[in-house]
Amino acid sequence: MWNEKITSRHTSSTYQDLIYRKFRYWFIFSLVLRNLSGVEPSKIIPVSTYSIVAYDEQTGELGVAVQSHWFSVGFLVPWVKAGVGAVATQSFVKVDYGPEGLNLMEQGYSATAALDRLIAEDEGQAVRQVAMVNVHGDVAAHTGSKCIFAAGHQKGKNYSVQANLMEKESVWPAMSRAYEETKGDLADRMMAALEAAEGEGGDIRGRQSAAMLIVSGKPTGIAWKDIVMDIRVDDHLEPLNELKRLIRVSRAYQHANLGDHYLEKEEIGKALQEYNQASLYYPENPELPYWSAIALASKGRLDEALPIFKDVFSREPRLRILTPRLVNSGLLPDEKSLLKQIMDIK
Repeated sequence: MWNEKITSRHTSSTYQDLIYRKFRYWFIFSLVLRNLSGVEPSKIIPVSTYSIVAYDEQTGELGVAVQSHWFSVGFLVPWVKAGVGAVATQSFVKVDYGPEGLNLMEQGYSATAALDRLIAEDEGQAVRQVAMVNVHGDVAAHTGSKCIFAAGHQKGKNYSVQANLMEKESVWPAMSRAYEETKGDLADRMMAALEAAEGEGGDIRGRQSAAMLIVSGKPTGIAWKDIVMDIRVDDHLEPLNELKRLIRVSRAYQHANLGDHYLEKEEIGKALQEYNQASLYYPENPELPYWSAIALASKGRLDEALPIFKDVFSREPRLRILTPRLVNSGLLPDEKSLLKQIMDIK
């Protein structure tokens, strides 16, 4: 019942009917689960899914990546704190495993000890699936006996993969192989694990949302500063494809932000390198090379800047309108002849 896919083909009345049937199913199922596990229906959030938690011992980064046939999976499943650990809490989610698991690991509990304590306190542990890893590489995982088939997990060095309600039992071994065999940074390797899961059939209900959360290996103690990547695909027909695209875009803007940083410090060479890298990651966005042109023009290198302006103005005419406004902000010199050459370019 709950696996009926909602698309634009449906009329409004059909859409409402599908939503009604979907949540009617979960309401009935939650009552059954209450009898099986003693869990109050109001505490049951059914986010069946596949995920990976991982620690990169080379960089110190920690991350969680996840995909589910449920709306906005990134809101519930991944929990990460720089310098501490990472948690994925899924199946019939008890969200508390995330913040409480991180809190226990921050107090000095190993991932194993933290998970053991939380499971012992959970009357609904039979329907939970949880994995944790800390900055020492300790890995712990739990798949409850009443998680929906196919369900299981596999631990490896510094990581764990886990899945439930899958099409087949080959999902998590495939995730493990892909993570271990893939070259690249933590995002690349976790993305490979998700794609491997989908390659084995993935969630038997289909696809809907995905997320990736990675934090720095050099914690500042300020949560937002420690985020390396925080991407959520809340509702999409192909969430993994969209997640992979947004990882590329995220990397582009990381370079663009560094470019802004170096431009502010008047390190023009480094700024240009970062802007160029940003453009390589996200060539379809004309704004990224635009800032390279602005940086060049601001340092008197107009001959190099003009071809870039020509290209970006042809792709996005509003950037031409933006250009004179940068003078008052100090991003371009207040020189009429320079500005005229830029604005007159065809």
